[in-house]
Amino acid sequence: MIETSFLVLFLTGLLGGGHCIGMCGGIVTALSLNLPEQRRGLILLAYNTGRMASYALIGALLGGLAEAGLTLLQLRPLQLGLYLLANVMIIGMGLYLAGLSLAVTRIEALGKPIWRRLQPLLTPLLPVRHPGQALLAGALWGWLPCGLVYSASLTALASGSAARGALAMLAFALGTLPNLLAMGVFASTLKSWLQKRPVRLAAGLAVAGMGLYQLLSHLLSQHLHA
Repeated sequence: MIETSFLVLFLTGLLGGGHCIGMCGGIVTALSLNLPEQRRGLILLAYNTGRMASYALIGALLGGLAEAGLTLLQLRPLQLGLYLLANVMIIGMGLYLAGLSLAVTRIEALGKPIWRRLQPLLTPLLPVRHPGQALLAGALWGWLPCGLVYSASLTALASGSAARGALAMLAFALGTLPNLLAMGVFASTLKSWLQKRPVRLAAGLAVAGMGLYQLLSHLLSQHLHA
């Protein structure tokens, strides 16, 4: 069940490029400004490595929490419920990416208290001048409140182990990587293309379709084993 979600999470991250650029594009642009051309690629790679490491850590923490209690026999229905909720969130995120609903963005408020504590730690790292600073800055930005990240995080929570939770979030992070790396190279062109209505609609409906497929497949599987 969870293993099949890895591909869906990767594609969600990939197709959610418009949202990623909206959330992190300004950061990527700021990191790449006034940097020598020969160092820009290394800085962007270090930033994204830190960001993906934070996503994997979030997945490990949530999967570890599940491993500590949610996988007990008597709580197995709760774990399955979380998996269903994760796919509902992916559907909601797809509708948001398509410009059809803003409901899923409301959950971003849940992470704001954590972000308020972490945000001041960025000040000493800016402006970024070397890969070490970019790595730490990326690790901090990985905790930026984001509905897309939270949707993926529910799958990590439902995974039932720290290792699978980390892998689930890493799969999602790898999906976001191409867009954010490209953002640092040709920001304005990529942003304008991803924000075109037909592109947003196609990408969002594809994400929602994957969430709906997993949701229906799981419900059918439960019905057949009932």
